[in-house]
Amino acid sequence: MAKIRYNNIDNVSTDKTLKEFKQWREQRRRKVKDYSYKVPKHEPELHYLHANREETTITWIGHSTFLIQYYGLNMVTDPVWAEKMGFQRRLGDPGIPIQDIPPLDVILISHSHYDHLHLASLRKLITAKTLLIVPDGLRRKMIRKGFHRCQEMKWWENIVLGGVKITFVPAQHWTRRTLFDTNTSHWGGYVLEPKHTVRASEESAAALEMSVDDSFAGQHTHSDELTPQEGWPPVVYFVGDTGYFKEFKTIGERFDIGVTLMPIGAYDPEWFMTSQHVTPEEALQGFVETKSQLMVPMHYGTFKLADDTPKEALDRLESERKRLGIAAQRIRVLGHGETLRIRQEREMP
Repeated sequence: MAKIRYNNIDNVSTDKTLKEFKQWREQRRRKVKDYSYKVPKHEPELHYLHANREETTITWIGHSTFLIQYYGLNMVTDPVWAEKMGFQRRLGDPGIPIQDIPPLDVILISHSHYDHLHLASLRKLITAKTLLIVPDGLRRKMIRKGFHRCQEMKWWENIVLGGVKITFVPAQHWTRRTLFDTNTSHWGGYVLEPKHTVRASEESAAALEMSVDDSFAGQHTHSDELTPQEGWPPVVYFVGDTGYFKEFKTIGERFDIGVTLMPIGAYDPEWFMTSQHVTPEEALQGFVETKSQLMVPMHYGTFKLADDTPKEALDRLESERKRLGIAAQRIRVLGHGETLRIRQEREMP
């Protein structure tokens, strides 16, 4: 049976020829880069994070890996604690050692590239109650690897767990783990919203321990069922891995986003990376189009995936922020291990 191959919106291609790969390789040899700048490492608030089930928190582990505590659930995005990516060593230690991560309710996978889906990390994180959520086309592979409590989602589908509604949204990217599985599973981001007026801690235990099949009972619920109140957690948008695309505006129209976790790295050379990775300037353009209140940069400073450096990405981000007149407090640059606490939804200046 022929394999399904997934595409981007408007069939935007990320394919590159062998000639283009050779051209990039030749250009790379002539570049001299300064990697002396390191993302600051913060001592993680382990006692607080293990005890917390009330406040919304976002802790950057590194790259696209975050610990998100949201409405009573502990979640991790794109878990990668690997010391190497290919032949490149990690630029900095993970913000929290993997053995110190609080017990997880949910793991969100944006796509199956190695720098976003690390099987050894998954095996150390998964417990009997952890639900693994993956893009369409990836569940069968994950079950073969031994991850049986796994649910896949198509673009715009959603699932309700406890008091949290999780929606899988589009991105512009691609995926491959072997020579033969290019684009055989999809890619995307996730939007987290509060679903009920009752605190998640007041939900029945069964609601958080539902079977994978039962967990889709709330699928395709409508946004008008949400009744946000003072003190509720903001809507969080984890972008995943993406090039700039028009769906940033669509996502911003569908959700009242409070916090966007946005990639800013692995864009150089731009002629090669443009369709699959946003530049810092495009990241800010997407942030503005989502109408989000706060942006947390990610996907930089952990692995050498392209020719840009962490300092270059941050400098270009800051320069563009000033040019666009975006208030400095709306861009929150985290260190590895640093926790952003969000006590309530609020308007940003």
